[in-house]
Amino acid sequence: MENKTCKVTIGGITKEFLEGIPYGEILEAFDFKDKASIILVNVDGRLRELHKKLEADCKVQLLRVTDIIGHRAYKRSVSFLMLKAIYKIGGQENINKVILQHSIGDGYYYTIDGSIPITPEFLAEVKAYMQEQVAQCLPIMKRSVDIDTACEIFKKHGMFDKEKLFRYRQVSRVNIYSIGSFEDYFYGYMAWHTGYLKYFDLVAYGDGLILQMPALNNPEVILPIKDSPKMFQIQKESEDWGEMLGVDTVGSMNDLISAEGMQKLILISEALQEGKISKIAEQIAERDNVKFVMIAGPSSSGKTTFSHRLSIQLEAHGLKPHPIAVDDYFVNRENTPRDANGERNYECLEAIDVEQLNTDMIDLLNGKRVEMPSFNFFEGKREYKGDFLQLGEHDVLVIEGIHGLNDKLSYKLPQENKFKIYISALTQLNIDEHNHIPTTDGRLLRRMVRDNRTRGLTAKATIAMWPSVRRGEEENIFPFQEQADVMFNSALIYELAVLKIYAEPLLFQIGKGEPEYYEAKRLLKFLDYFIGVSSHEIPYNSIVREFVGGGCFDV
Repeated sequence: MENKTCKVTIGGITKEFLEGIPYGEILEAFDFKDKASIILVNVDGRLRELHKKLEADCKVQLLRVTDIIGHRAYKRSVSFLMLKAIYKIGGQENINKVILQHSIGDGYYYTIDGSIPITPEFLAEVKAYMQEQVAQCLPIMKRSVDIDTACEIFKKHGMFDKEKLFRYRQVSRVNIYSIGSFEDYFYGYMAWHTGYLKYFDLVAYGDGLILQMPALNNPEVILPIKDSPKMFQIQKESEDWGEMLGVDTVGSMNDLISAEGMQKLILISEALQEGKISKIAEQIAERDNVKFVMIAGPSSSGKTTFSHRLSIQLEAHGLKPHPIAVDDYFVNRENTPRDANGERNYECLEAIDVEQLNTDMIDLLNGKRVEMPSFNFFEGKREYKGDFLQLGEHDVLVIEGIHGLNDKLSYKLPQENKFKIYISALTQLNIDEHNHIPTTDGRLLRRMVRDNRTRGLTAKATIAMWPSVRRGEEENIFPFQEQADVMFNSALIYELAVLKIYAEPLLFQIGKGEPEYYEAKRLLKFLDYFIGVSSHEIPYNSIVREFVGGGCFDV
């Protein structure tokens, strides 16, 4: 029986092909600009890898490495290739496991548990082998196996974190990827073959290595590593906490939940954070000249709850803190600058009345009595309601806002009177040893749950605005993070199991065909790895309460 002919439409051009041809071959018949950058396709609303075969008439949209979904597929595929190369060059008998610890810039930081020293010479061999594999354009194959077979494969390869993870999957089958005889599981889509994976580098760093990859908007350039020692150290501290708790992957947390419940893990996690906050307060108290505690961090990092908890610790150390929200110094709405799309840009520094802020802060520093503003977000105007403040000997101002670490915000304030804190939610859990949880995913889920609870926003609305939020962070927050005196990680190792209960119903509301559907589907698949737990055992002062509600602070 002959294959039937199917019509394929791409960019308004329709051509006919025989059923059963891979989409990667179909693309060769079209004249596209930057054809080599096309890594996935959207076929009638469904994402497809290029090895997938034509089944019926369809409309196809192209996804390149400069699209967020395509960029993730590229990074995932290069990671897979690197793992194969490390096991090949190092020898499986010398490796217990290779662990993706966290992101660094556009790359990933890995460590190797085994007897292999990570030297420049070893990495040069690994890189050369990867380049050989790229030149051969080896297919990245995918096959579906049942859960029991998948666990046997992971056990055979010594990938015990994956074996543990899949004990809790409710699906009956799982996709296994392979390059030649090397097999692994990855959370997400892959490139068609290794020929797509030309741009990467390997650099020894700390106790491990960095797999460097191109940025989203510059797919053929490997940028130099931007050294961030303070951020690296706080990431390492968080990973050490996870190891100490015996919970470094989702599978190990699921084991703990099913065997013992969550209460002990919650209490220890919260105690570790409280101890860290107390140490920060102690540092501030030991510096007699601190009058301005500047707190900054990206969206949904828990800045507000952190500032309340820090204030309590400051009082316990003999100081008298006063919270100041930079947002209360917004310019009136009609004066807010607009971005390139004509929308009001509330995240740029020019949206703040910097002069008035500095005048008030200097007056307070000099002992004057100052009437403090509050911003009426309903009216879009700054208001004064007789709220006066005057600083005494032990008073400090706890100033919270996204520009807190940027000295242009507080340019008149003496450096010796400022103590800067950077806060972010740096997820210490991995899905397994080769699939990490991006920090931005945890923050997005936090914001989604809070937006729905406090503003009535849908998950669709939060996902739609998230790229704009991320751009604002890249411009206004991340460049200043290393200027902080201390960094604080607000992520709690248990929180994703709690957020799952709140986020899943919101994500299921996003329908197929909506622009946010793929992101919702990805997050739902990700949350499916977790055993969900109730929030009722979470302390009332927890940072998680800022998002799920029921906390003791007015946030």
